[in-house]
Amino acid sequence: MTDIKLHWESVYQAKAPDAVSWYSPHLVTSLRLIGELSPSKDAAIIDVGGGEATLVDDLLADDYTQLSVLDISQAAVDVTRQRLGAHAAQVHWLVADIASVRLDTAHYDLWHDRAVFHFLTTAAARQAYVRQLAHALKPGGHAIMATFGPDGPLKCSGLDIVRYDAASLQRELGPQFTLLDSFTEPHQTPFGTTQQFLYGVFRRAKP
Repeated sequence: MTDIKLHWESVYQAKAPDAVSWYSPHLVTSLRLIGELSPSKDAAIIDVGGGEATLVDDLLADDYTQLSVLDISQAAVDVTRQRLGAHAAQVHWLVADIASVRLDTAHYDLWHDRAVFHFLTTAAARQAYVRQLAHALKPGGHAIMATFGPDGPLKCSGLDIVRYDAASLQRELGPQFTLLDSFTEPHQTPFGTTQQFLYGVFRRAKP
């Protein structure tokens, strides 16, 4: 296993799903944005880094039918598949590094990332991510990117992160993505602390 994969396997094996700082029983903001951007229940949606997150549970409950969850950690994916029971068969599961996984070309209507991109601390890693995003998202499709904001933490789970405002996140994604909306939101951790998240909503340009 790569060092980063080993790190995340260790995190998810050691901690309960509700014992990590980014845990939320329901990703209310993400659900609202998805409902606004992709109201069609057959929209193809990928949750990048969604391993143990409850987003897939709520999307299934809302009758979305083309859901994919990608996470680098097998342990995280296993937890969610067990939690979903028979409903797990309705989801396409990908255990892979987002920088190197093979995704179908222009397949997804919506790309959701809450708390993956800010862990990419090198320009090469961020460029690989953006190439994947541009490759896999349909022209005219939307990306919801949630990172730590300007006043967010500098580290998470023992790793350095990169904080963003709307302008710096737009620069990273480049001219093929148009920023439609951005806002910051406080996240209450299970430990009683607050983390600032920045949400950016982008649309991939059409040819």
